[in-house]
Amino acid sequence: MNQQDRRVFLIERLVQEQPGYRDARIPSDAAGQERLLRALANVRMPGPIDEDFLTVQDEYLRERAAERGITRLRDLMPVEPGIYLWQGDITTLAVDAIVNAANSGMTGCYVPCHNCIDNCIHTFAGVQLRNACAEIMERQGHEEATGQAKITPGFNLPCTYVLHTVGPIVQGDLTEQHREQLESCYASCLNLAAQTGCESVAFCCISTGLFGFPQREAAEIAVRTVRAWRRHRSEIEVVFNVFKDEDREIYRGLLG
Repeated sequence: MNQQDRRVFLIERLVQEQPGYRDARIPSDAAGQERLLRALANVRMPGPIDEDFLTVQDEYLRERAAERGITRLRDLMPVEPGIYLWQGDITTLAVDAIVNAANSGMTGCYVPCHNCIDNCIHTFAGVQLRNACAEIMERQGHEEATGQAKITPGFNLPCTYVLHTVGPIVQGDLTEQHREQLESCYASCLNLAAQTGCESVAFCCISTGLFGFPQREAAEIAVRTVRAWRRHRSEIEVVFNVFKDEDREIYRGLLG
């Protein structure tokens, strides 16, 4: 199969599962097919899926990863010992673990083709990630608390693991509880990464954007918490991953 054959196969299989999409026309162009495939994967509920689907999906996503380009830690220059700043798509970063800014349900974003990091990570990891998260939540029996962390394999991402953490949602004034919860997100991820044997972790800008945490103060908490943690346990190298130019400039002013 080539990539187009794989896309069509995966779309047809996902459409069979979801009656609401059975009248969907498969676009003839690659971009349209990719968007439809992503939408179908985004709305798919956790559940069993056969090995034929997973084999084709994994081949497709691994080739997409190669097409999109992979950045490795050795390609980056530290801005201070053991700490890096990198602007780009975290789903293309080959480190031991990347951090996902999850919601309390912990099984990903179900909005078709939404551009949040939660959606992007689940899209490029494959349907196995949602199933793995659902298994964790079923065992836990309740929503994930703010400031904690869980770990799953990265599946088809270039990273080995994904650390999932729920950041505080700021509606109105920023409180001391918000600050403490965000600090806990960073510390919980680092502690869990160390327990798992990770040597490198890439953090996104947790709780900024839709969650409403002011960008500069979030970055100050992130840098302060990581530095304090590494003073006692320097075995983990940390990448601060930013997507927006504004965040890049904020972190540049704080690091180095």
